Amino acid sequence: MYDFLHYICKIMRFKPPKFLRRLMPALVWDIPEERDVFLTFDDGPTPGVTEWILDELARHDARATFFCLGRNVENHPELYRRILEEGHRVGNHTYGHVKGWERDDASYLADVERAARVIDSPLFRPPYGRISPRQARALSGEGWKIVMWNVVSRDYSRRVTPERCIENVVRHVRPGDIVVFHDSEKAFRNLRAALPATLECLDECGMRSKSIER
Repeated sequence: MYDFLHYICKIMRFKPPKFLRRLMPALVWDIPEERDVFLTFDDGPTPGVTEWILDELARHDARATFFCLGRNVENHPELYRRILEEGHRVGNHTYGHVKGWERDDASYLADVERAARVIDSPLFRPPYGRISPRQARALSGEGWKIVMWNVVSRDYSRRVTPERCIENVVRHVRPGDIVVFHDSEKAFRNLRAALPATLECLDECGMRSKSIER
């Protein structure tokens, strides 16, 4: 089911249909807002990339949410601290970027808890959006807020050009949307073009980027 939802997000202009969101009420796909959006960054913190993202956000007085990997927080604690010091939120993206469907429930939840030792947040995003219903129920029952998305930049894809990456976001973003970028070296080629263009688009449209509340 969750693999199917991830596929639906990609083929329907990057927005999951409303009936699927009603079937999965425990997952957060968007956040009703009159004018604001929610930029998110997965997989960091990453030296050379995280600093650049933070500088770009600061130029536009924008706030975002960084879904961090526990192993990267351990390796780069200074970047993690800077994210928080500059007024952004953080979330748990597991310790080792594991796919829920490739792990038994106990080991998957243990990986999330390992990351929680260094990431102080109740927000959680499953890598690749792949998480089993049992895993989702278990995390929700423990108080985790599982945050998905409804606009995918696809900045991570080598088949996507920087121009297409920009289009993937600016053509579809609306108030209340949760937009996914990636705080990684693999995504940086596209991110360097798409993030400034997105922030400029938001400014021109009278929107702003906010962090996701706990």
